[in-house]
Amino acid sequence: MVDESAAAFALALPFLGTYTPRLDDKGRLILPAKFRVALAGGLVMTKGQEHCLFVMSWAEFARMHDELRQAPVTLKEARDYQRVLLSGASDQVPDKQGRITVPPGLRDWAGLDRDVAVIGAGSRVEIWDLPTWEAYLAEQEPGYADTTEEVFPNGPF
Repeated sequence: MVDESAAAFALALPFLGTYTPRLDDKGRLILPAKFRVALAGGLVMTKGQEHCLFVMSWAEFARMHDELRQAPVTLKEARDYQRVLLSGASDQVPDKQGRITVPPGLRDWAGLDRDVAVIGAGSRVEIWDLPTWEAYLAEQEPGYADTTEEVFPNGPF
């Protein structure tokens, strides 16, 4: 049983950090302990950008879906985004060990084999093929310091 005050606290915190678990032979992944309370009640896994997978709590997915529903159906970009996001979605509840199953179609789409990176990305968790994540991070880090003003127009600190 999950303590309700601990669950409320966990839901208020952003997902943070990088973890490198392995997929087992059945495509299961043990969620990092820090993420389990926030995702224990259920989650949605779907295609993310740059061929990673997004994992969100039900509440976050519902919030995102509500925003998407407000986009006009006549806007092709909105229809395309909704189709890709929703058609690849898998809803599930982690088991008692904190494991989730990455469906074969999503494993193939993200190029996941055994070694993966599970990263906290604020309101969501991302699952990456480990070598792909390491290459992405190496490519992005040099420009990280240079983008502060664009990301935080009023200054981050």
